[in-house]
Formats: sequence, C-alpha cells, structure tokens
Amino acid sequence: MAFAYNDGSGADDSALALKILVAGGPGAGKTTLVGAVSEIRPLRTEELVSEPGTGPAPLGEAGAAATTGDGVPRATTVAMDFGRITVRSGLGLYLFGTPGQERFWFVWDELAHGALGAVVLADTQRLSDCFPAVDYFEHRRIPFVVAVNCFPGARSFGAHEVSRALDLERGTPVLLCDARDRDSGKEVLVRLVEYAGRMHAARLLESVG
Repeated sequence: MAFAYNDGSGADDSALALKILVAGGPGAGKTTLVGAVSEIRPLRTEELVSEPGTGPAPLGEAGAAATTGDGVPRATTVAMDFGRITVRSGLGLYLFGTPGQERFWFVWDELAHGALGAVVLADTQRLSDCFPAVDYFEHRRIPFVVAVNCFPGARSFGAHEVSRALDLERGTPVLLCDARDRDSGKEVLVRLVEYAGRMHAARLLESVG
C-alpha cells in the first residue's frame, strides 16, 4: 500500500508514504479537510455547480444544495484534491480528495488503486450523499472511517445515530470532526491509519490461516 511520489519539494522519497482517499458528497468538506491538514499547497480542481439548489435535506434523505446558505454558488471537485501530511519521521500520508458529483465518479477507480483506506466525510444535513462512497468502499473492501463534519449551524447527531442511518458494517468507526481544524483533521487521519492497519493485518492472517 506504499508508493513513492516526488513533488519537487525535497521530501525524502525513501520514506514510507500511504495513500488515503477523502470521499463524501458534494459540499461535505473534502477540499476543506485536505487544505487544513496539508503541509504543501493543495492541488485543487473545482468548478461551480450550475444546477439549481434544492436546499439541505434532513438526516437520511436525499438532496444536495447547489448553493451555500447565503446563495453563493457551491464549488465541486471535478478530478481530485491532493495534499500531503507527515505523521512522523519516515511516514507520510498522501491525501486524494475524490469528486463528489456522480458525473465524475469514473475517477474513483484510478484514485482508489493502492489506497490504504479512506475517510468518508458526512454532512448530517445531506447524509444520504454518503451512501455511494460507503457502498463503494464496502464493496471493494477498502477500510474506511466516517467523519461527521461538525460546523456551526449543522444538525447535531451522535456517532451511533449516524452509524445506524448509514447502515454501516459493525465496527466501522464514526468520528466527529471539524474539517476546518488541522488538529481535528489529523486525529481523523490517525484513527483511519490505525483502523486500516488492523483490518489489513486481520485479512492477511485470514489468508495464511
């Protein structure tokens, strides 16, 4: 699950690098999370959403807003976001934010190749937007955690409620976070690496048993 990448920043290419995906529905905070934790200026590919907004939907219902609460057009990732963070000496994470809108999902298979695991960001106002990402990672057996993006004005739900609403497999971690906060984002990534490491180790033991 490790790979080398040279971004010209002078980073040690011999260090272990783990590939992490950041997924979720449009406007869930993927680009914000990558930008908050990245040590380099993140690569972003966005365009404005042109469809009329339908407004936020309650927990478990469909419907994504194409505008923010003040009517500003919402931007969406059309290819990927990319960032990098060093967890400790010799261990780094390369973050790839996936596009949220369905017409760009063809990019997912390429981004998922070689990934250690994924973060699925959830907005409780449009929780059903998470279903495609959850189904994708469960079907491909890619370990993931669900990170509920808690921001001012968002509806408050506990981790257990979110887990039931998304019908997650037993043991899938659900975390509360603020995608704008670096420390909060780092904690989510650390928890993912720990969880994914346990899952991959368990599967390896199963295969040799």
